[in-house]
Amino acid sequence: MIILGIESSCDETAVAVLKSPKEILSNIVASQDEIHARFGGVVPELASRRHMEMVVPLLEQALREANVSLKDIDGIVATRAPGLIGSILVGLSFAKALAYANKKPFFGVNHLEGHLNAAHIEHENIPYPHIGLVVSGGHTSLYLVKEFGKYKMLGATRDDAAGEAYDKVAKLLGLGYPGGPIIDRIAKSGNPKAFKFSLPRFSTGASVFEIGEYDFSFSGLKTAVMLQFKKISGKGTISSDTVADIAASFQHTVVEIICRQIIRAATEKKCKAVIISGGVAANSALRARLIDACNENGIKLFLPSMKYCTDNAAMIAYVGARYLEMGKVSDLSIPAIANEEIGV
Repeated sequence: MIILGIESSCDETAVAVLKSPKEILSNIVASQDEIHARFGGVVPELASRRHMEMVVPLLEQALREANVSLKDIDGIVATRAPGLIGSILVGLSFAKALAYANKKPFFGVNHLEGHLNAAHIEHENIPYPHIGLVVSGGHTSLYLVKEFGKYKMLGATRDDAAGEAYDKVAKLLGLGYPGGPIIDRIAKSGNPKAFKFSLPRFSTGASVFEIGEYDFSFSGLKTAVMLQFKKISGKGTISSDTVADIAASFQHTVVEIICRQIIRAATEKKCKAVIISGGVAANSALRARLIDACNENGIKLFLPSMKYCTDNAAMIAYVGARYLEMGKVSDLSIPAIANEEIGV
């Protein structure tokens, strides 16, 4: 089967063509970072408008690079949830119109399921069950993946997502947007132990790592960075070296929070494999620390390459293709949904 996939859940417009089971014929992504940078975050209305401008040119480019036409396509899939409702509507409506006009089967994909399966595009024989983490600007969610299509949510952030915390700290430090790549780069020249930021604690007064839960929290860390920044800035101008130290210390703490929860979940659920995906999964410090942590604990780690960590249509096409091959087809009346978890 040759599948056309469309992704527009946030601020990347993406179109991909996949030849099943997982040969990516084309994978085109148009970023909107420059549009939203001046606002320090994604502006939903601007994102929707940009999707409308880009989806047709990207479709044409994806088909051209894949050397196929719409008549060669066997099925069309698109993200239907979760995300910015206006953004999802653009890609979903366009995909459904293409499917209807060309008499092709259609399937609506959950964006989170796309991320949880992104590593399968490049890796063979990932064992089940395994632990899957989706970590991005909108999500920090941990899952037990029993098999394809069967997920159990183990925990999620109780406040900010990891990527959201990166953006807010970057804004505080005057580093720009998006915060993740900027902090990752600047942190390389900083001292990750220059400032000690505590690991999160919940209302019980016990550490999250001591009460048998798999949730995350980054709001307190963000506040701690803000207080430290104000304390230092109150004494005068902050040097670039100090900013780098704050960035490195913040990133070190985020990485420790994530890695400890992943290893704990894998150990307690007796899983021998871990997958992470989402924009923050492209973070160099997280990838390096997780490789070490998994090696230390005898756990196999499957990391998607950078192009499949951030939002892309290849992962949507892969998941949609598997469902279509199972004989599952979505009705063209399915709605776009802003908030929809899986495995709950």
